[in-house]
Amino acid sequence: MTPANSTHEAFDAVDVIRTKRDSGTLSNDEIDWMIDAYTRGAVADEQMAAMAMAILLNGMSREEIARWTKAMIASGERMDFSSLSVPTADKHSTGGVGDKITLPLAPLVAVFDVAVPQLSGRGLGHTGGTLDKMESIAGWRASLTNAEMMRQLERVGAVVCAAGDGLAPADKKLYALRDVTGTVEAIPLIASSIMSKKIAEGTGALVLDVKVGSGAFMKNEENARELARTMVGLGTDAGVNTVALLTDMSTPLGLTAGNALEVRESVEVLAGGGPKDVVDLTVALAVEMLAAAGRPQDEDAVRKALTDGRAMTKWRAMLGAQGGDPEATLPTAKETHVITAPSSGVLTKLDALAVGISAWRLGAGRARKEDPVQAGAGIEMHAKPGDHVTAGQPLLTLHTDTPERFDRAVAALEGGYEISANSGDFTPRDIVLERIS
Repeated sequence: MTPANSTHEAFDAVDVIRTKRDSGTLSNDEIDWMIDAYTRGAVADEQMAAMAMAILLNGMSREEIARWTKAMIASGERMDFSSLSVPTADKHSTGGVGDKITLPLAPLVAVFDVAVPQLSGRGLGHTGGTLDKMESIAGWRASLTNAEMMRQLERVGAVVCAAGDGLAPADKKLYALRDVTGTVEAIPLIASSIMSKKIAEGTGALVLDVKVGSGAFMKNEENARELARTMVGLGTDAGVNTVALLTDMSTPLGLTAGNALEVRESVEVLAGGGPKDVVDLTVALAVEMLAAAGRPQDEDAVRKALTDGRAMTKWRAMLGAQGGDPEATLPTAKETHVITAPSSGVLTKLDALAVGISAWRLGAGRARKEDPVQAGAGIEMHAKPGDHVTAGQPLLTLHTDTPERFDRAVAALEGGYEISANSGDFTPRDIVLERIS
């Protein structure tokens, strides 16, 4: 390893930063060196922070983003699933509120002999994390060795687990830096962060669920579309069959936000029930994953696997392989608080961001990655936009182990829902807004 004070570096960090600061184009060699030198400590955090800000302000070409992503992949190991007897497909969501789709989706796709290596993360802020949800199931463990993952993919067909430290370690450093330097929003850095890990993961096909709306990272369709196109381009250039769906995150997915609450709802979907929006998005993503993996199925065939028990059988096998008990009672919060409808009419708004922040304040999420979460905390929604409600009926039930959290959680919901006497004030919105390939 080259020491941080070495005088034998190929480039000077300040010169490379100035190039991007002045809207120049970085060479392949400059990008390769910048990522490598930052990973081994020859480029300081404050220097990479300056580079990230220059990228945020001045952007990158497709070629620059592709090389940046390639350099991030090269900073660590790459997985290889070519020895499996079936093709692989993965899904990545850019994050939202009530987004429990991975839980029913992975076993559903596995029904059709496509293996799903779902390397997932934990929640931060108002967006939930798949591993936090799964860890509310007694006995389930997130950490698997590569050998354990390969065995489970061959025998069961689906695995949800934590990504190892060896995948794109440069991204781990840069992600933490972006979080504290106001550069999270840089589309080239978002795209390269997501895709470096997904390409290094080695899956043959990838479907991206790019959320747009108040509860999403991308608030407007134009930015979401740009991010989706950038990521699809990166995947395609790397030889991964990649497609993206733009999906609505203006209102929460399903009727729950919170870890164990969302697991319960996911099991309902696997049992052939559950909220329509969760089922529709799960099926839409499964159809895309199967087609991308070369095992196409029509929507009716995919839906049948939810209603006839095959997806549930895969779910139980997936849980059991990782020590989880599918018969265990899910945790419930010690305290609840009910918010009732203030008037009668049609619920025209239920803001995803407001619900997400409220659930976070109840203990379902974390402000820092090392913070604990409450498995039973969160929010149940008793109506969705378009539903008729009556004054005094339960609208939302808040769950937490620590009732002193209720005041701030309720405050987060102020202005987050609206009821109109005129049903014409509500316009339904499709869950899938656009397909990008």
